[in-house]
Amino acid sequence: MKTTMDIDDSLLIAAKAAALKRRTTLKAMVEHALRREIEPVGATDSDSQCCYEVNERGMPYLKSGSGKPVTSAMVYDLMDEEGI
Repeated sequence: MKTTMDIDDSLLIAAKAAALKRRTTLKAMVEHALRREIEPVGATDSDSQCCYEVNERGMPYLKSGSGKPVTSAMVYDLMDEEGI
């Protein structure tokens, strides 16, 4: 869905720069930030086979004791899911 938002100029410039640095899009960053804000802190999907969680600051980290090695394929799959 398309929408229009008024965003402070300096915030938008910083967000675009961060998106460029992370090699992603502004859209992907906004969607990710909104999901982080809407999703309860520490919420995990017990049915998920995902090997990472996101902390209260929105930073991803590997789950402890997942028992699975992290492979390039897993990383690429996560990047595809995030639209990176």
